[in-house]
Amino acid sequence: MTEPATVPDETTGGSGAPMVLRPPHHRILRRAVPWWTLRSLVGFLPLIGGAALLYAMWEGGRVWSGPLLVGLVVLCVLRTAVVPSWRYAVHRWEIAEEAVYAASGWFVREWRIAPISRIQTVDTSRGPLEQVMGLSTLVVTTASSSGAVRIPGLDPEVAREAADRLTEITRRTPGDAT
Repeated sequence: MTEPATVPDETTGGSGAPMVLRPPHHRILRRAVPWWTLRSLVGFLPLIGGAALLYAMWEGGRVWSGPLLVGLVVLCVLRTAVVPSWRYAVHRWEIAEEAVYAASGWFVREWRIAPISRIQTVDTSRGPLEQVMGLSTLVVTTASSSGAVRIPGLDPEVAREAADRLTEITRRTPGDAT
């Protein structure tokens, strides 16, 4: 592993000291794997159902709808079998006094660092599947054109405590949040 790099002086966490880039420490919950698997299946089922219906009801279209149906089923099986575990292996998060760190992705990996002084809002969200799986997502909105930092796959209590901690750190941190 390489030595952590230091961000230039203009990117500080509000303390005036440069932030140190380092991999986030905390893993998300293992329950995120079945959640991502269900999300993938829910996304593919209408496509597979439509292709199957097309194949069954339109005899003239079977020449191309049959391979389409097989391709969708193969893609669905591969995506639901591989991607959730791969994403779990990559996703990490951490909250420090100077920044929120998040690493995510499955094929394209993203490492986001949000300085505390740039945080505008801190929220938690729980979609229907997250509620069933006992999960929550921490959403940290910053003054970044890249959008919010999203940390999925957290225990709801951990997400609430993280939101409370970030709110307190942000309140104490000087900065313009722009």
